[in-house]
Amino acid sequence: MSRTENDSTTMSEAATRAHSAICYRMEPAKRMLASQACAQDCAIERTGDVPAEPPCLLCSQQHSVVDLEKICRVALMVTPQATGDVTDEAWEAVSTIRAVLKQQPGPMTVTMQTVFLRRAEDEAVCRNLFQAYYGDRVPPTSFVVQPPCGGQSLAIEAWALGGQHADIQFPAPDVVTAAYDGLRWIHVGGVTPSEFDPSSYAQSESVFNRMASQLRIAGASFRDVVRTWLYVGDITEERGGIERYRELNRARTDFFDAERSEGRMPVGPGGEFMYPASTGIGMASRGMDVGCLALQTDRDDVRLLALENPCQTAAFDYDPSFSVKSPKFSRAMAVVIGDYVTTWVSGTASIVDSESAHLGDAARQTEQTIENIRNLIARENFAHHGVAGAGAALSDLAKVRVYVKRPQDYEACRAVCEREFGELPTIYAQADVCRSELLVEIEGVAFSRCNP
Repeated sequence: MSRTENDSTTMSEAATRAHSAICYRMEPAKRMLASQACAQDCAIERTGDVPAEPPCLLCSQQHSVVDLEKICRVALMVTPQATGDVTDEAWEAVSTIRAVLKQQPGPMTVTMQTVFLRRAEDEAVCRNLFQAYYGDRVPPTSFVVQPPCGGQSLAIEAWALGGQHADIQFPAPDVVTAAYDGLRWIHVGGVTPSEFDPSSYAQSESVFNRMASQLRIAGASFRDVVRTWLYVGDITEERGGIERYRELNRARTDFFDAERSEGRMPVGPGGEFMYPASTGIGMASRGMDVGCLALQTDRDDVRLLALENPCQTAAFDYDPSFSVKSPKFSRAMAVVIGDYVTTWVSGTASIVDSESAHLGDAARQTEQTIENIRNLIARENFAHHGVAGAGAALSDLAKVRVYVKRPQDYEACRAVCEREFGELPTIYAQADVCRSELLVEIEGVAFSRCNP
């Protein structure tokens, strides 16, 4: 990150500076894993009056920059002005993403994005826009009918990667691979059922099989998957007396059992079977949209660690009263890479042991959810799982998504999040949680250093 120019500095003068100028409204909310020297060098200078809406600001955005030495990752949360016109809002969002990425030290490629829509029928407009902008490098994209809580037609979460050592390929639609430093990440998104079927089990079976096919295109399998996202229409609705989420869990269990029998599921260093981190969340449509993140490496300093929360029952150990076949996911999946850790936090709610807590109180549920995340990623919990010196705090989160069930709870939920998280790239979206009594769910990802 470079120093911001004074209002009186011209563009030609700025070009002669050692670093390119960054608009004060485009500076990162966070710069993570950077050295202390870099943090000091990247300080922002502001002088004089600053306009409320500078010319470069296209719409509201927050982003985090993660410095991985030879590689840079950027997590962007972009929310346009609530104009009511999805075309205008989508162009504003894409233009803002472009403006942020243009201010990074080198070329950046968007490798994955999630689009939160107010209306399902707006997906076609967004697809056409992305095709026009990205050409043959459209990132894997999930379109999720979860209205942004601020009244916008859409909001976008995007991940971008850059660095001269990065090899980024687009082997098929909604599949991208990013290889660097002995690591090969595979992003898959936008996977929907092959055809509409009212049965949740059939839809779930279809999307898992299609996701596995997309992974095979990239030369990967579920053995490499560290994180999944499962967006389920009418998630708590009953069909034939059975909730759709429970049928998803049954299909997921059957799929994972089949993959395990073929040796295509993650295995820990001791040979133990691991489930990926995951979010299973509702959306206001009838179908499903799923995606995943996978990692391949031969490096001997890379380790996967499936984390469980000491204050919660593991989801896969739930009593059958919650689901005939329990939800098969880990509370988080940590990837220890050399001297830093990336921790993918699953969708987390106000659950203590296995029971929902603080019924009817959205603010208390938000507090409990954040406390669950704090305990999950804490260094003490990493040590309990056999990895001393690793772990993270809430301040190490690069971004979060906050799913709010009831529109009237948005402000209370947001107030708690801003108090606990501080300045953090966040998208708030309206969505049903997997239990009817749960009002809030939060997911995120943390980057932190290992301290032996």
